[in-house]
Amino acid sequence: MNRLTALTTGLLIACSALITTPVLAHDYSQGDVKIDHPWSRPTPPGTPMGVGYLSISNTGGSDIVLVSVRTPRAERVSIHRSSMQDGVMRMTPVKGGLAIPAGATVELEPHSYHLMLEKLKSPLQEGEAIPVTLSFKGAEDMDVELNVAPLDAPAVKSKDMDHSGAGMDHSGS
Repeated sequence: MNRLTALTTGLLIACSALITTPVLAHDYSQGDVKIDHPWSRPTPPGTPMGVGYLSISNTGGSDIVLVSVRTPRAERVSIHRSSMQDGVMRMTPVKGGLAIPAGATVELEPHSYHLMLEKLKSPLQEGEAIPVTLSFKGAEDMDVELNVAPLDAPAVKSKDMDHSGAGMDHSGS
């Protein structure tokens, strides 16, 4: 192989490493807490809210509580629960934090518990990773990233709902 061919081959390999598709699922472990598949979805321009989903496992012998979440991408992050009441989907803030019992896993997913990223500083775009810090009572804070997946990604369940705020009762928020 001549020198020019070797140089060209090396540059192609280096460039291909830079354009690989990012992995959509990240898992995090710290002490007795494990976070699986933190993700979000893209938001249209002008939409002030985004969502965050993940699974929190507590492998320890004591209960822990997710008490707050923060991100530089939103003015505020709150923990909400969606539920169907009298034929209307209602979304209410979780008061006092979200308990994760010892030995249990709590899913933050569409139509259930989820994170509300409020007053977004810019739209969430497909392919980006949104840094968030999860603060717990009974466990150390954890830094994770919500991977913004396309709406038609396999990880997105068919029961997902529109979190733009249209058509939802935000009583209590």
